[in-house]
Amino acid sequence: MKKKIVLVALGSAFILTSCSKLGPLYPEYFKVNPTPLEAVGNEVPATIYGTFPAKYMKKKAQITITPVLKYGNGMAQGQSASFQGEKVEANATTIQYKTGGNFTMKNTWAYSEEMLKSDLYLQFDAKVGKKVVSIPEVKVGYGVLSTSTLLGRCLSNSNAAIAPDAFQRIIEQKQEANIKFLIAQANLRTSELTNVSVRDLVNILKEINDNEETRALENVEVSAYASPDGRFDFNEKLAEARQNVSADFLKKELKKIQMDADINTKYTAEDWDGFQELVSQSNLQDKQVILRVLSMYQDPEQREQQIKNMSEIYTDIKEGIMPELRRARLIVRYDVIGRSDDQIIEQFGSDASKLSVEELLYGAGTLMENAADQQTWLQRTAQLYPSDYRAFNNLAQLAYAGGNVAAAKEYLQQAQNISSNAPEVNTNMALISLLEGNVDKAETFLAKGSGSNTFEEIMGTLNLAKGNYVQAQSSLHGVNNNAAALAQILNKDYESAGKTISAIQNPDATTSYLQAVLAARTSDTGTLVNSLRQVIEKDPTLAKRALMDLEFAKYGSTVKSLVK
Repeated sequence: MKKKIVLVALGSAFILTSCSKLGPLYPEYFKVNPTPLEAVGNEVPATIYGTFPAKYMKKKAQITITPVLKYGNGMAQGQSASFQGEKVEANATTIQYKTGGNFTMKNTWAYSEEMLKSDLYLQFDAKVGKKVVSIPEVKVGYGVLSTSTLLGRCLSNSNAAIAPDAFQRIIEQKQEANIKFLIAQANLRTSELTNVSVRDLVNILKEINDNEETRALENVEVSAYASPDGRFDFNEKLAEARQNVSADFLKKELKKIQMDADINTKYTAEDWDGFQELVSQSNLQDKQVILRVLSMYQDPEQREQQIKNMSEIYTDIKEGIMPELRRARLIVRYDVIGRSDDQIIEQFGSDASKLSVEELLYGAGTLMENAADQQTWLQRTAQLYPSDYRAFNNLAQLAYAGGNVAAAKEYLQQAQNISSNAPEVNTNMALISLLEGNVDKAETFLAKGSGSNTFEEIMGTLNLAKGNYVQAQSSLHGVNNNAAALAQILNKDYESAGKTISAIQNPDATTSYLQAVLAARTSDTGTLVNSLRQVIEKDPTLAKRALMDLEFAKYGSTVKSLVK
């Protein structure tokens, strides 16, 4: 009965005011999505669905609606929308008097932390004809769920990219020489034995023999060939003879330097593979025809005959291709052995300038365990090799991990001046930009960061900042840090979030806060209390946020008792 009386009273009031005024608009005429509002990245989006009831919008009425988010001593206006009666000649949306009408307004506010405790109002500027009329403001929403804005705090334990060293203690090397023979001959000519490639190979053998600590011979090979022209049985004997004389030459050279080594030998009677390779690389006019012949005929004699039938180009083959196939390949395979870990450390202490940049970067990143020693090695590397961006980048990574963002930026600038396209530098610049809240700048840098060791992690963090939570969680898969846990919470993957939080090394106040949010969402009061106590102990300023955070709305009294 009371409800009916109230409705009648409201209806009567509307009739009385409708003649000369527009009258109030009530909260039930509006719906806001989401409710409460929710921050996405650094913005607070909202969609307002409204209704003008029948016989409300007078034919000469004009109304402008402005969403206003009020908080503390401040307020933030949203984007206005204008409406008009059916006799008004303007550009606003027309609402019929008899039927009324529905409308939708989309708004976005730049987020500030004061909005945690806020209310959303609609304010009205209205007139009928030339007369200004008053419509009371209407409260249509409350608060801003701002868990996503914890990203800025989460970045403290994100990982900056490390530029890798290319240090290899054992490096496989190969030295090769070619000895060419005249047609149908297997004798070694002096001109061939003194060519540059043969001299270099002999010198390498001597170097290996004289430096056993830093060089280790793997094997010596001789591969001899005959060109695929002439009789097969003759070519087979010829190739074998070329193999033997070449091996004898190497044996004499090994004997001169008193080096004991076996020689692996083999020969190929008709070098069709070499022939095909040389033809492919040549400028012969009909080389595609020749290559087709090789694919069509497998029998050596048929191949040779078909190629000889090409009289126009056979002369070029005979003079340009065949002589290159009458040869022996001499190959020495060996290992270059670098300094041991202990030798690198010892050399750094006595004279670091004798270490290569790869040894220095390896020593800093692998051999040094504490940050102070790593910094000493990297600073020395930067002094000795100032044109290598990696030392400066890794100093930036070290500074970021230590919480010194200003120093990290300075080192990154130096690295960028050396190599502006280095993926690690750009990934780290993206991380710094995210920390500063500049998402567009971060995206620009990260576009050049592919290939760095933390590219996927920072890509996930960037997607988190942009509100792409599904993509963020995917990119952050396997990463155990605050950002990964935040992505999982925002995706409502609470089981994964719990596992990530428990696996974070060196958890901080933000880790504990995320644990508290997770506990609130999963109704785990005990964990909520313990986590908030850790937040209070680690960061009292973050604890004060909990008093206004809508994540803890249903635990208001519990939170107040903890945060005094």
